[in-house]
Amino acid sequence: MSAIPLETSRRWLKPLIFLGLLLVAFVASCSLIKVERIDAGNVGIKVNLTGSGRGVDDITYTTGWVFYSPLSTAVYEFPVYTQHKEYEEFEVQSKDGSSFGVAPSLNYFIQQDKVDDIFRQYRRPLTDIENGFLKTAVYEAYRVATNRYTADSLISNRGSYEGQVKAALTGQLQGMGFTVQQITTKLEPPASLKAAIDAKNTAVQTGLQTENRIRQAEAQARINIAEAEGRAKAIRIAADAQAYANEKQQQSLTPLLVQMRWIEAWEKGGSNVPTYTGGAGGSQFLMQMPAPGAAK
Repeated sequence: MSAIPLETSRRWLKPLIFLGLLLVAFVASCSLIKVERIDAGNVGIKVNLTGSGRGVDDITYTTGWVFYSPLSTAVYEFPVYTQHKEYEEFEVQSKDGSSFGVAPSLNYFIQQDKVDDIFRQYRRPLTDIENGFLKTAVYEAYRVATNRYTADSLISNRGSYEGQVKAALTGQLQGMGFTVQQITTKLEPPASLKAAIDAKNTAVQTGLQTENRIRQAEAQARINIAEAEGRAKAIRIAADAQAYANEKQQQSLTPLLVQMRWIEAWEKGGSNVPTYTGGAGGSQFLMQMPAPGAAK
């Protein structure tokens, strides 16, 4: 077998090197181009990292695909729908020096037309902003609001307390592109105050139970008195009725009526009616005499 001439092999080597370089350039360019999809409900910010135009580009991508080179460009995605952020418990002090633990939960959203301004201001993704600037704003709002209340008034005015915190946050954040929708607080009083509150609540409940028992006893006593008065009244009415009946009966007992009652009584007993009467001065009596023809 004859060897390939050196001059011929050199002619093929140059095209192969050129194709290899093209392939390397293509692979390198593919690795240097990134594609990111901006989901609905989010705003994408394209940031120039090099050149005189460093900063936020004038173009704001709302949805769709974004092609960029990570060597010269960065793309950040900001949601413009409601976000929920919970912060760990931290300590604040009331006007009288009592320490309270608060663990706030914040609902907010970013105003879509302020996304680029927010990034220009902080140059961070949203997670970093939540754990940095927003966290500081929340802590400060709670610190100022708590210091306006004594420990007792803070416990009994929790609604107005949270209203003051929300008003402070709204006043600070609204113009910067953050809209606060709701804030709730897990408020934990100090152990000594909590024990005092529990003791007070126990005393109040005991007092209420005692008052209820007193009211029940008073009500039962009134029932007993009413029943006794009812029975006494019934007895009095019955006695009055009997006395009235006796009086009427006595008024109706004329001598003639008495004789008739005696006659009725004798007849009922099966005896003969007395045949002789006697008496004087309105006083009469009956005497039973032997029947005519009876044995003597």
